[in-house]
Amino acid sequence: MRKNPVSQVFDIPQYTYFEFGNTFTGSLGSLSYKIVPGEQFTIQIWHGRLCSDLAEIEEERQYPMNEESFHTMLRWLEAQVKPEDTAK
Repeated sequence: MRKNPVSQVFDIPQYTYFEFGNTFTGSLGSLSYKIVPGEQFTIQIWHGRLCSDLAEIEEERQYPMNEESFHTMLRWLEAQVKPEDTAK
């Protein structure tokens, strides 16, 4: 886990990482996600180990590209985790 995590659930970099245009992908159990910065943040979620280009995206949302919306987006992502996503 990062020194200053922005999420209590996911190991996602700080907002400044995205200010430089960096995309970030990750997963927790079977839930996978991709965060793409641009004029807006785009976040996609899907289940399974396929990359986002091959997976069936289950939901995609957009948020304004600012730090407050970044944290709102992370809270939404955290709320998508279901017990079955992390079951072994």
